Amino acid sequence: MKIVPALLVLASLLGTAAFAADMVPPGQLSPPPHRAPAARDTADADAAQAAERAAAAAARNAKAAADRSVAAAGRVSRQLAEAIRRAARKAAESATRFEEKAAASSARAADETREAARAVETESRNAAQAAREALRAADEAVQRATDASREDAEQAAQATREALQKADAALHSAARTARDTARRTVEAARQRQRSGPPAGG
Repeated sequence: MKIVPALLVLASLLGTAAFAADMVPPGQLSPPPHRAPAARDTADADAAQAAERAAAAAARNAKAAADRSVAAAGRVSRQLAEAIRRAARKAAESATRFEEKAAASSARAADETREAARAVETESRNAAQAAREALRAADEAVQRATDASREDAEQAAQATREALQKADAALHSAARTARDTARRTVEAARQRQRSGPPAGG
């Protein structure tokens, strides 16, 4: 006769435990289903905007180097050549940073913006290469300004000027592409966040 009450008590305890398990907040068992995608969207947008900022800085530095070279046209001296080389080095270094940021952005881009991000990466690579070539030309111009005839020095300075203008054009084009891609990436991330997690997620 005592067995039945004992079974009733056991059943009651099991039911209470099951109810308590149901009441555990889902966040304590696993991350909310939409938190990881939201964080990923934010990181994608941040990476695209970092590439945009690096592109803008590289474009500014390339323009400054090209302008300095143009301003020195018709004059040849080691001092001028070295000043142009310093500006060319600054442009090349910032172009390399842009190239790195663009590659990082492309690597994590979502489906909607992956093609655009890869286009930025390609343009950044080409522009950085142009900036490095301009720096090599500036190095040569410094050497010619010291050791070569005036005619050779002028030719080296002209080659540097043309290389810097090419890098300037390439970096400004890449910067426009990076700006447009960053805008599209931010908008796509916002749209995904407004849409919420996929059904059944």
